Amino acid sequence: MCCWGSEPQSQGRHWLERCGLLGSRLTGAILATTFVAFFFIGHQPAAALPSFARQTGQPCGTCHTDYPGLTPYGRLFKLNGYTAGGGKYRTTLFPSWGNSANALADYAKKTKDQNATISGQSDSSNIWVPPLALMEVYGYTHTQKDQVGLPPFTAQDMPGLSPFHANDNATNVQLSFFYGGAITEHTGLFSQVTYGNAPPGGSARDPATGAPVPPTDPCWNCEWSWDNTDFRYANTGTLGGVDVVYGITANNNPTVQDPWNTVPAWTFPYMSSNVAPGPAAATQIDGAYSGYVGGAGAYAFIDNLVYLEFSAYRTLDYKTLPKLGLDPFGMPGPFQGWAPYWRIAIEPHWGRHWLEFGAFGIFEKVHTWSGATATNALGIGVTLPQTFLQTDKYTDVAFDTQYQYQGDNYWITLRGTYIYEKQRLDGLFNNGAAANPTNTLNTLRAYASLSYGNDNRIVLSGQYFDTWGSSDPLLYAGLNSCVLTTNCSPNSSGWVAEIDYIPFVTSTAPGWPWANTKIGLQYTYYTKFDGTTAYAHDNNTLFLHVWFAM
Repeated sequence: MCCWGSEPQSQGRHWLERCGLLGSRLTGAILATTFVAFFFIGHQPAAALPSFARQTGQPCGTCHTDYPGLTPYGRLFKLNGYTAGGGKYRTTLFPSWGNSANALADYAKKTKDQNATISGQSDSSNIWVPPLALMEVYGYTHTQKDQVGLPPFTAQDMPGLSPFHANDNATNVQLSFFYGGAITEHTGLFSQVTYGNAPPGGSARDPATGAPVPPTDPCWNCEWSWDNTDFRYANTGTLGGVDVVYGITANNNPTVQDPWNTVPAWTFPYMSSNVAPGPAAATQIDGAYSGYVGGAGAYAFIDNLVYLEFSAYRTLDYKTLPKLGLDPFGMPGPFQGWAPYWRIAIEPHWGRHWLEFGAFGIFEKVHTWSGATATNALGIGVTLPQTFLQTDKYTDVAFDTQYQYQGDNYWITLRGTYIYEKQRLDGLFNNGAAANPTNTLNTLRAYASLSYGNDNRIVLSGQYFDTWGSSDPLLYAGLNSCVLTTNCSPNSSGWVAEIDYIPFVTSTAPGWPWANTKIGLQYTYYTKFDGTTAYAHDNNTLFLHVWFAM
């Protein structure tokens, strides 16, 4: 049984170019170092957890159609707080599993899922094993055109300062350690720490000579960072004679707690190249604050049909983030107060069919970084970053749907997500960093996959993606659309196709439940890139990766 985290690609470029602040000398240095640091330490999609397999005794195919795409059974495992037992090993100090295991067993009985055979109670003689796991992803990236002159700086751009080539790079995509599993009868944790490949020599170097200079990036030497984290309390009960799963979640990434793969934190593609270019513009809820916030909320899944959640998030402060391995400038700016997040989903099912439709959203008041600094009155020579006095307000509303069918030897999954963002840019507009006082940004994703063959699973996936929004010659001044034309729009669109081979899904791998493997070949084709069709195909990317977890 496995679980992943994810992060949309190219969030580093997202705020460097989206805010159009590249034209300001005051902000250029800070934003440039922000991008370099965030590119190297930015979150990548995380991995499956063999610790869940050890705890439940289930192979990964019970919970996943394709890592980390969840089955209905996998969604209920998550909603029950990662606490279900039944395996040879236990993660709690005391052998008590309680209602969550019973709920999963009851689910298996109701749906007649032949793969789901978790027992209601765990044997008291089971061996205690800490729920630790490790993931390594190694990949090869080829783009249609050499990426000379584009971050990450290549050996041709900065001799001796970069291990990357202009093309055909074999890289460590992600190395992560996890703590994932039951803590007590009703509490569980998914927690991830990721190695981020800090820039060689740090980002504090003179670009002309390569000589070290005093660091201006507060996270210039960060190598490890906290990643997706979700702590839960979960229980079951009845409300008016109806079964209810309810709980509390504390997490660091809006939508990471969600059990459907239609939300940004878990959306396809689950793994992307860490050296390929990607579109700059993205909505706020699409990962802009992953790891930069802390929040908590309550949820309920009523009658295995209706899911309701309300949470609230607050940004972590400037001094705390570097201690967690994150550059504060990697986020757009700190929140004013709390940002409320809401979610509703309805999932009727009949026989082997599951249909979900729902909505989610967040509202944020953001004090965007201004690029200026001020001396701290408490210490000589200590400077703190400044933000615009006015707040930029972002209202994100999304609609999603999913259909799944379980055949005798396959899964079919269809998904769709539409995100609408309204931007009221009081801070950026009044300080000359945006041409429009209000803008909109939209994202559409349509996904289909076939997972075939239980013992030697082959997965075919395809997705159409489209981002479009208001033209703004200041906000998007650094994008191709503004450099090559007068359009200055954030529009990007294209297709992603992927084929995966998972040798062991419902059968046991050698060394199971201690290890598993996945091999994937992915191709991204752009019809529009950063607002223009000119040279869009230059960014087409072939990405071959091997994933290993233990």
